[in-house]
Amino acid sequence: MSINIGIEEGKRIETAKGLSHLLADSYTLYLKTHNYHWNVTGPMFTTLHLMFETQYNELALAVDEIAERIRILGVKAPGTYKEFAELSSIKEDDTSPEANQMIQGLLCGHEQVVNTAKNILPILDGGNDEGTLSLLSARIEYHEKTAWMLRSLLE
Repeated sequence: MSINIGIEEGKRIETAKGLSHLLADSYTLYLKTHNYHWNVTGPMFTTLHLMFETQYNELALAVDEIAERIRILGVKAPGTYKEFAELSSIKEDDTSPEANQMIQGLLCGHEQVVNTAKNILPILDGGNDEGTLSLLSARIEYHEKTAWMLRSLLE
């Protein structure tokens, strides 16, 4: 079935490929954040436990939005750990880091998601894809703000 949403097929496919990387990074960051939420200890426990919960809940909603955008563009969204591991720039953390290391790890993750999202922007030039542009703008804004908040904890 053809897709007639005003975006040329090549642009749709290229954009969906970029969004697949964003989805993988976001999902891996979601897993890392949830892991840290469960396992954080120390004097900042309550603050970090609640902060991480807020962040992983936001990321859970975001991965759904990103996957649905990929589907809107007519491409299958990746959805397995194997696919995410192959596509993600963010690596899982199977260690038991201290709270400050968790904060640093999540900070790096949020900055990576910002960069992954910004790498998609040039693909959208002239592509008539306001939906993806809007999604990326929201994701960039959220991750930049979250990175700032995490960075502030380390100062």
